[in-house]
Amino acid sequence: MVVYPNEEEATSGSDRFCDFVDKTLALLSNSHMKKLSLCHVPRPRHKDAYQRWFWAAMERGFLELHLHATHRYFGVNIKTSFLTSKTLVKLTLSGEFSLELDRVFFPALKSLSLVSVLGLDCPNYCRLLDGCSVLEDLFITDADHWYLPCCGVFVESPCIKRLVVFVNLPDTKEYHRTVYFKASRLVYLDYSSYVSKQYQFVDFDLLVEARLSLRLWESTNNHDDDDSSYFYDDDDDDDDDDFSDEHEPIFGDVTNLVAGISNILTLHLSPESLEVFHFCCKSMPVFNNLLKLSIESNKEKGWQVMPLLIKSCPNLQTLVIKGLVHRVTNRCGDACACIPKKHSRKNNKKRKIVKEEELCCLWTCHVKVLEISEYKGSFQELKLMRHFLGKLKCLETVKVSVDEDKYKDNEFLRANLLALPRVSSKCNIQFI
Repeated sequence: MVVYPNEEEATSGSDRFCDFVDKTLALLSNSHMKKLSLCHVPRPRHKDAYQRWFWAAMERGFLELHLHATHRYFGVNIKTSFLTSKTLVKLTLSGEFSLELDRVFFPALKSLSLVSVLGLDCPNYCRLLDGCSVLEDLFITDADHWYLPCCGVFVESPCIKRLVVFVNLPDTKEYHRTVYFKASRLVYLDYSSYVSKQYQFVDFDLLVEARLSLRLWESTNNHDDDDSSYFYDDDDDDDDDDFSDEHEPIFGDVTNLVAGISNILTLHLSPESLEVFHFCCKSMPVFNNLLKLSIESNKEKGWQVMPLLIKSCPNLQTLVIKGLVHRVTNRCGDACACIPKKHSRKNNKKRKIVKEEELCCLWTCHVKVLEISEYKGSFQELKLMRHFLGKLKCLETVKVSVDEDKYKDNEFLRANLLALPRVSSKCNIQFI
């Protein structure tokens, strides 16, 4: 059963809509309905209707329940000493809900989605999680600018296997102090947020795959007094020091977060995450089990962390890159060929030039499969492909995705790639 009124029905025809839902639920009282999806704009005189429908769904033994209430007039308050359903398998709450619960018992619930539930405070949120003893999938969104982060900064569950957290609250920097995740059975993590001051990641030993989209906070003229803050050096012509008292401190420390996921097999990083790893991680752990590293790139974000990251993945088998164009800095390092082939160091005010071949992290990289998507064939991209093919000794397969419709000269692009020298005799280039 799906009930989604349009705006006109939800306002001028609210009485008729409420009557329709009540009669429909009454007529179907003896049927075996499995799913109820309800989106409603409650009006003041119908403040009890939503609760009535909610309890009806619980009593009728629905398997799936998806409820959304807009906050145009007021929210929906569900208050009870005991909230339970023995049949409910999937629950989605979004919009202006307020839960006041003493105890929750959902023995069959396997999927829970909390999409910007604006009236859900931390104590009731924790009671809701505690009452889901077999929960496997947890989806959380905190993205309403009028509320502070709640669900997206604290997750503790002994049973969840998949966790997706999206926090987009750009005006709440001072409240991004601590993120706490404890999930001993978690195998998949998808986490997107502005970087927090500190992270506590506990019991992530079974984690197999992680997808991170972390963002630095906007620069301001105010300096944070905390000594753990870092300084963002965005000048491509500066020396090797990334942290300087002349620059504004960066808010955030992802050291514990990165350490907490160090046992994973597959890691996906957004362009912003690459810069967060560089500026907000005090020490990079060794990813001994990591077999696949996937990164996204754009021209606004740098690759400063790539050399260290590649060196920290001694058993890496597959490297996936979406977009080769990135912001060129003097710290892109030996993972790319977008800067002059030299590495400079201060030594008694003199510079010592060390050949790239002696430093390149790619020489010891065991990657066998290289996947490149959104390849456009620019000079910078071709130069970087030459760098990869000339340094990755274990490379066996290179998969390149070229947009057939947008780039008419794809045969020319292919010919240029196929003509590049390859250090690995087993290297085979495929176009997909």
